[in-house]
Amino acid sequence: MVLWLGGLPVSCRNKEEDGAVGKSPVKVASGLESNRIGDLPGAVYRSQRESLIPWQPWTAETLELARESKRLVLLVIAMPQQPVFEEVLEKMAADPLVLDEIRRTCVPVLVDGDASRELGLLTADLCAEIRRPLALPLLVWMTHEANPVAWIPLSGDAGRIRTVFDQSNSVVGRMAVEDLDHVMKNSALDQELRRARIAERRNESVASGEPEADVLQGIRQLTSLYDPGSRTFDEAGGLFPAGSLDLLAAAAMSPAVSEDLRERCLVTLRELMADLLPSAMFDPLDGGLSSSRRGVSWSLPTCVRDAVSQARSAVALIRVHQATGDALALERALAVLRFAEREYQVAGGLYSIGFQRMTPVEDWLWSVEEVEQALSADDAAWWIRATGMSGLGNLPSEVDPRRDFFRRNSLALARGEAEVAASANVSRERFEEVRKKLLKVRDARLGGRVKDESAHAGATFRMISAFAAAYAATGDEAWRSKAVEVLDNARRAFSDGRGLRMFDRAGPPSVVAGRAFVYALALQAILDVHDIQPTEALLSWADDLATTAAERFTSADFLKECPDEAQIMDLPVTDLVMLFDDSTAGVISSVEHRMAVLGRPMVTSFSRLATPLPVYAAVRPILHTDLLQATLARHHGVTAVLGKDLPAELEAAVYRLPLRVVARRPATAGEEVRDGTVRVVSGGVVIGAFTSVEELHQALLPSGGNR
Repeated sequence: MVLWLGGLPVSCRNKEEDGAVGKSPVKVASGLESNRIGDLPGAVYRSQRESLIPWQPWTAETLELARESKRLVLLVIAMPQQPVFEEVLEKMAADPLVLDEIRRTCVPVLVDGDASRELGLLTADLCAEIRRPLALPLLVWMTHEANPVAWIPLSGDAGRIRTVFDQSNSVVGRMAVEDLDHVMKNSALDQELRRARIAERRNESVASGEPEADVLQGIRQLTSLYDPGSRTFDEAGGLFPAGSLDLLAAAAMSPAVSEDLRERCLVTLRELMADLLPSAMFDPLDGGLSSSRRGVSWSLPTCVRDAVSQARSAVALIRVHQATGDALALERALAVLRFAEREYQVAGGLYSIGFQRMTPVEDWLWSVEEVEQALSADDAAWWIRATGMSGLGNLPSEVDPRRDFFRRNSLALARGEAEVAASANVSRERFEEVRKKLLKVRDARLGGRVKDESAHAGATFRMISAFAAAYAATGDEAWRSKAVEVLDNARRAFSDGRGLRMFDRAGPPSVVAGRAFVYALALQAILDVHDIQPTEALLSWADDLATTAAERFTSADFLKECPDEAQIMDLPVTDLVMLFDDSTAGVISSVEHRMAVLGRPMVTSFSRLATPLPVYAAVRPILHTDLLQATLARHHGVTAVLGKDLPAELEAAVYRLPLRVVARRPATAGEEVRDGTVRVVSGGVVIGAFTSVEELHQALLPSGGNR
């Protein structure tokens, strides 16, 4: 039968007698008594290296020790982007009864679901099976064969951790003591059914038969989700809509897309910018961007940030600027990027993903009196006006219906810094002094922060792409130099033989081996840098990585996320949906197209799996903006074909065209592109051959080339 306990489904048998409940657990195997994750790289592991819970690494060796001990594994899946896990695990470790129960009955294993991405993706399936919304950390009781027995998310139950854990662990533990063989058999059968369900989500089995039309339908559907009357974006949830902004901007800059759809994309972008750019999502004190909001308004951000979300959002905002000419979008993007540089750069010129402790939301909010106390009367007056503060608080009632934050204010600048300073009749230097004073006050209120010092491949490659995009938008050589330099650093730090690893230090493959998503981000970063400073060496590296990725992640009929040497749980996990970030399928599909344009096609078997557009992408575009953008580029994209002997100014302008929106390549011998010209092809049709920067911009930038 199935026993439901606090939302937890547990497969078990009816017992006529209950005498086995009191049996003592088997003695723990040698090696499981102490915490063994302290030396593992990554913010998740380092945050728990002093924990009293004897955490073990996610390795085959740990599962073998669990077999010897005849214990179930208590697998905890957490992610650095969702730092609530630290509070949950600290409460577990601080509770003597919970700690004793873990030590007596389980083999506790902690997993970074971002680095071991296949397990992070699996959390969505497991939560769906018990009809619970996806939440982390997820506690999973499993056998030593890596078959889940029962599971429950704890992030929403921080105040009930002992109750939830005791109820769940006592039932599961009793089952294991009474009849471990039955638990092993049932969990193996359940896993086999799960394996079959996951295998059904193959790229080709649900591929669109008309991707050229379906991608346009998906974009049209995306524009319809925004309602300018209610200022709502249906299905977007509380996340900053970076993927949607990116796709809408790309469509707006694609001449092969119909004029009416391009105009719809531009209108939607402008409306979204009117909501987002003046909002408190952008912190006027440090320039960072919150990755999500609380409730239905952008006026109350979660104040959770990480390097990946900063870099990804900066690229999207830059793309919006290139499509619309919105100067404030570019200003916000560069501020976000500078914040990420300051906050997440680590030794070796690399970047960590970033980690911050959960802090009370009120510590990020301000009263008018606090500002008046921190600043002079004149400075406080103009700052309060500029940020829309109020004595009674500025949070709308729908965000704070119980008035928990009465008289508290979030901070936001409705205009750019220069415009704010000018309207207040203060210098930019004065504006900067005021900003720093308030930032110092808030930092003291938040307390000391522990910096994540672990160089992270995904975050580093994201930052490289953001630097390249910043150069394309501004022409500032400093951004291009950073992109080139950090890419060189990343190659040295994250290369592992012919492949990649997630961190700059070696470790067990199940913990540090690069998953398919990391290869996708690396290829994307290489091609982004190549587009602003092309070299044969970059293309050769891209070729090598693409070949290695094809070898490691191509299965018979789907893209594997985890390489064989790192796989412990035998499930065909593939990444087709934007669950925590872009999907592997979406980024690989984009990279595959860009490589093909450059005349460096990927292995055929890999390309076949990477290119399909699922039929459901057009129906739920919010979850598939990356796949839609890759398909848009493939069927309606723009390519700049470079003739020989281009004038220096025109060649530089080509390098600054929007990355991933406009592909660029030299003309081949048989194309007859005149020297000194750039031929632009969109949707397979030549739209012109241009000899001046102005003509090129007028043809490709809806903003009219306002650079």
